[in-house]
Amino acid sequence: MANRIILNPVSFHGKGAINEIPGLAKARGFSHIFVCSDPDLIKFGVTAKVTSLLDEAKIPYTVYSGIKPNPTIENVKDGVAAFRACGADSIIAIGGGSSMDTAKAIGVIITNPEFEDVRSLEGVAPTKNHAVPTIAVPTTAGTAAEVTINYVITDVEKERKFVCVDEHDIPEVAVIDPDMMSSMPKGLTASTGMDALTHAIEGYTTKAAWEMTDMFHLEAIRLIAKHLRGAVQNIPEDREGMALAQYVAGMGFSNVGLGIAHSIAHTLGAHYDTPHGVACAMMLPIVMEYNEDYTGEKYREIARAMGVEGVDGMTQAEYRRAAVDAVKKLSADVGIPSVNEKVREEDLDQLAADAYADACRPGNPRDTNVEELKELYRKIMK
Repeated sequence: MANRIILNPVSFHGKGAINEIPGLAKARGFSHIFVCSDPDLIKFGVTAKVTSLLDEAKIPYTVYSGIKPNPTIENVKDGVAAFRACGADSIIAIGGGSSMDTAKAIGVIITNPEFEDVRSLEGVAPTKNHAVPTIAVPTTAGTAAEVTINYVITDVEKERKFVCVDEHDIPEVAVIDPDMMSSMPKGLTASTGMDALTHAIEGYTTKAAWEMTDMFHLEAIRLIAKHLRGAVQNIPEDREGMALAQYVAGMGFSNVGLGIAHSIAHTLGAHYDTPHGVACAMMLPIVMEYNEDYTGEKYREIARAMGVEGVDGMTQAEYRRAAVDAVKKLSADVGIPSVNEKVREEDLDQLAADAYADACRPGNPRDTNVEELKELYRKIMK
């Protein structure tokens, strides 16, 4: 079987990287840019760090901010209408996963109008054309949406999230500037960082993992273990370390998939609006324990990357426990709660059914079923 790798054609990394954007836009002939960003980023002046550069370069743009933290079908539909109304020919997505996922869906529908029904994009949709030319500028160090071929949309009517996987949605350019992340509050820094760790660990242990993606994932784990605590304290070099770490994790998992920690996190977000990174952090050690007998020697390397010493002298049971404990400690150190008070016993049938149907579930190293998924939910109930 051939292994496929899809990455951005171009990416820029480091402080001041956003200064490349006007030149990139002009070189690509963008005449009117559709800027996707969320209301809080606009309110606190983060989006303006980019739009001020467009103003200086006299590049026309329209801002669309009708985006919720868990973007909905309606957010996408409204965005498609706004894109068409302003006559844009390109997109700059500024924000976390919500802004970029919305931008991806808009960009795909504009060039593939037969997929106007947003639900038709679920799974691996057979789109024919690449999305609208897009520059992605992350403001969180977690989702890596700027380098992935995935996006997630919430179906409010059906209380579910659905995952879309499409090689046509990856942005042509990613601009990863840690200065765009410097205003993230501690809680968001922590939760998005734990999302990145979940990407790295699930990507490393998924059924489709192979040597190249293992390389990305282990380095991402190492960088996150080294830098997340400092990033939460807004230490500049740790911000920069996390900006790189989450991108490297995205280079891997986008190409091999994830597992049931994400399947469960998607349902918690859809049913209770639980922040995605928090949901991932709650579930990651629980799912690691559930999967450990199906991971060979990989937990030894996870423990090593997490900074655990003496792993080569440990038994298999010891290094597996060490890997899980290191993840739990990092999560606790950055203030992630271990329980979700909203989860109720009467919701478990629907939650487990939705998690089982989620696109990330088949990649989990251990095959699961609805009843076992219910037991995993119970581990985060108060």
